[in-house]
Amino acid sequence: MTALPPLQFEENLSGRHRKSLIMRFVFQASTIIGIIALTALLYNIITESFGFVAVENERDPDALIGGGAPLQEAGKDALAAVLREHVSEGLIRRLDAERPLVDRSRQELYDLVVERVVNPRVVGSWTLAESLFEKRKILLTMSEEFPGARLVFRSWLRPELISKPQSSVPERAGVRTAILGSLWVIFITVIISFPVGVGAAIYLEEYARDNLLNRVIQTNIYNLAGIPSIIYGMLGLAIFVRALEPLTSGSLLGLADSSTANGRTILSAGLTLALLVLPIIIINAQEAIRSVPQSLRHSSYGVGATKWQTVWHHVLPASFDRVLTGTILAISRAIGETAPLVVIGASTFVTLDPKSVFSKFTTLPIQIYQLTARPQAEFRNAAAAAIVVLLVLLLTLNASAVLLRNRYSKKKRML
Repeated sequence: MTALPPLQFEENLSGRHRKSLIMRFVFQASTIIGIIALTALLYNIITESFGFVAVENERDPDALIGGGAPLQEAGKDALAAVLREHVSEGLIRRLDAERPLVDRSRQELYDLVVERVVNPRVVGSWTLAESLFEKRKILLTMSEEFPGARLVFRSWLRPELISKPQSSVPERAGVRTAILGSLWVIFITVIISFPVGVGAAIYLEEYARDNLLNRVIQTNIYNLAGIPSIIYGMLGLAIFVRALEPLTSGSLLGLADSSTANGRTILSAGLTLALLVLPIIIINAQEAIRSVPQSLRHSSYGVGATKWQTVWHHVLPASFDRVLTGTILAISRAIGETAPLVVIGASTFVTLDPKSVFSKFTTLPIQIYQLTARPQAEFRNAAAAAIVVLLVLLLTLNASAVLLRNRYSKKKRML
């Protein structure tokens, strides 16, 4: 090879340096833009989750107890009497069916009186930024538009959000049923997609021959990973909801939920999301298995191990941390999916907790969508708090998977 003249070499070197600086600037700018976008997203969520609210009571709490005694100092008998006087007999029977009033604590009765009799309603709300920097303007608006209301600083991210089911009243809206629905669906997704995906990756990498059929299968797996999620929803609707309705509704096994009239159940949702993430798990598992050095396999064969013993005792343990990494990414996508679940018939308003895989369901992303679609502005505050719950749930599940992955990675290093 002929060496470049010194002058030409210097020109080429300076040109490469300029290109390197340009690309470094592009990469840094991309990182900064991503951080700014993420910060704006988090700011919007946090500022909507906290702030001042204007609250009006349907009834004056100090006028409910005889003699003008404060409601907060009333005993159990007085609170029970207020409930029986001001709410319908049907509601009293429903409350007694859940748990008799005489067996409830004073705090429980007080909370029922506040919720059902005093009935505080949020008539106006402001974001955290407005509450911190525009309080004078808020007070002026209160005096003009809500003269009978009181100003309260509220955290929409409160324990009641997690412990209560959905409601048509924003201040009572909870996401308990949605959280349980998400956990049920993700559980079904994981137990179906993970073993099937890893098994398919093992076959394609360790057993499949390099022929036309297997090349077509491999190409289609890559294509399936890029198909829009709503297509999987249509596939789930055709197969799991309609074709396999006796199985997914539970009627074939005699376990059908009385509230479920068809196959639009947790089982159908979990199977649909399993199909959605299966190509991603297979591709990531293949890459992880492919990265295992051939020398490890040859060493195993050299001491007389069979193909399966080599795969099970050496290849899988050596690649399992990377397999789990791909699975984490796939399940993270499944947790946030909405379109396929809407297609297969996830409910947007459910107040009953799912009891089995054959129950009707909703999930947190669908619940958030339903809250943002409501006309009252206060539902958007509840939606922002629900987004925080979804992020915490996602991070918790991911952290658990990362700890499990690190455990296997540590074992592999020790070996």
